[in-house]
Amino acid sequence: MSTPEAAFAGPGILLVLDGWGQAPAADDNALALAHTPVLDELVTRFPSTLADASGEAVGLLAGTVGNSEIGHMVIGAGRPLPYDSLLAQQAIDNGTLRAHPRLGTVLDKTAAAGRALHLIGLCSDGQIHAHVEHLSDLLAAAAAHQVSRVFIHAITDGRDVADHTSPAYLAQVAEFTDRAGTGRIATVIGRGYAMDKAGSLDLTEQAVALVADGRGTPVDSVDQAVAASERGDEWVPASVLTATGDAAITDSDAVVWFNFRSDRIQQFADRLIEHLTATGRSVDMLSLAQYDTRAAIPALVQRADASGGLADELAAAGLRSVRVAEAEKFEHVTYYINGRDATVRDVEEHVRITGEGKPDYIARPQMNLDRVTAAVVQAAGRADVDLVVANLANIDVVGHTGHLAATVTACEATDAAVGQILGAARDSGRWVLAVGDHGNAEKMTKQAPDGTVRPYGGHTTNPVPLVIVPAREIRSASTLPEKATLADVAPTVLHLLGHKPGSAMTGRPLL
Repeated sequence: MSTPEAAFAGPGILLVLDGWGQAPAADDNALALAHTPVLDELVTRFPSTLADASGEAVGLLAGTVGNSEIGHMVIGAGRPLPYDSLLAQQAIDNGTLRAHPRLGTVLDKTAAAGRALHLIGLCSDGQIHAHVEHLSDLLAAAAAHQVSRVFIHAITDGRDVADHTSPAYLAQVAEFTDRAGTGRIATVIGRGYAMDKAGSLDLTEQAVALVADGRGTPVDSVDQAVAASERGDEWVPASVLTATGDAAITDSDAVVWFNFRSDRIQQFADRLIEHLTATGRSVDMLSLAQYDTRAAIPALVQRADASGGLADELAAAGLRSVRVAEAEKFEHVTYYINGRDATVRDVEEHVRITGEGKPDYIARPQMNLDRVTAAVVQAAGRADVDLVVANLANIDVVGHTGHLAATVTACEATDAAVGQILGAARDSGRWVLAVGDHGNAEKMTKQAPDGTVRPYGGHTTNPVPLVIVPAREIRSASTLPEKATLADVAPTVLHLLGHKPGSAMTGRPLL
């Protein structure tokens, strides 16, 4: 046996179990319903605690559910980061968004030329990618600048909020337009098409053709559009509201995107820009927050600085890391955990796991977990690798389907994978820090506005487990503080690697 100090030192594995939240057992708690002997033993046998992964603890508005983007950013930064949703809300509350000079210039130009303003974004209040109420402030700004032609291109949700609730959100949009005295819903399409990030350009092209050219199924109402989907709000087909008239984007129009999160809207934005350019249409384009698009879009709200985090400290110390994840979460263990920095440092290796064909998460909830696990095990066996950073995506990605049985299977597959990774860690003398990035699968139903309980595939405000498995058997058990946050992860990882937390980090080592 080793001393506690020796057991919690040396190379390790940072294992993010995406969507691993903690909640009491219930008939809609997929994690509790699943047979997960490895995860159960983790939190009872080894030093563990619950970490706050939502709200103000990670830089979100109080009471706001966590998400993978901010979760991984805070894990990497070692401090809470004011998230884009918080910064956007602050700009609305203090009036700086409506009075933004760049927005005012575009709106004045649009009004003077008699052109149209197009507002594109997700219409729900899930606070993961957008908040529908942000649209209200943009409509008020358009009215103040006397823009008479305002078209709203609504994206329906069904993932971050309960499915089949889009009619209520679109009715809310209509209330905003009535209050502002301007704007009409012109098109409706589900986020499965408009917010694909897996490179399925055939889906994205349907959203581009709808918004740019008005090519979609004519409908008399938003309810008719939503009713046409056989797979819920996420897959509402491209629909054109006939009462609005021709709302295609024309030369010299203006476009404002009101999603605040970049990753699932940027593919749509990229293709729309390319299509408009190819068809000779020049438009003024703005985004509510900064997007990582190929062509820069001026943003109305700037990002918080996320530098000085784990990646920078590893590079400064010359510590080599290998990052492993499926395509769905690959950016989270690279770009986001590195502080929204796309630079691949000399001491980093990136392993992106992809599958064949379009994924079917319900039919195949295991996804490509076997290949992710194999890559983690292989990296853990290398003496030149100080840290393996991996994301096991299944609990979250399958949880987003709202399909309870498939999510239970995903939890069980993740449990088996964690068992294999722990075995490899023991064989190679590595500690393992396992942590969720936000809750999801522990709450698979939600009460809809009409009072009915419906399947829910969104995130939660529940805390997430955080467990540290020592590299070797120890004589006495170590304990973790009763409370922690995701900001404590990077300082703890650096401590375990034998280095002090970075000066920009406000989190603390948990051991």
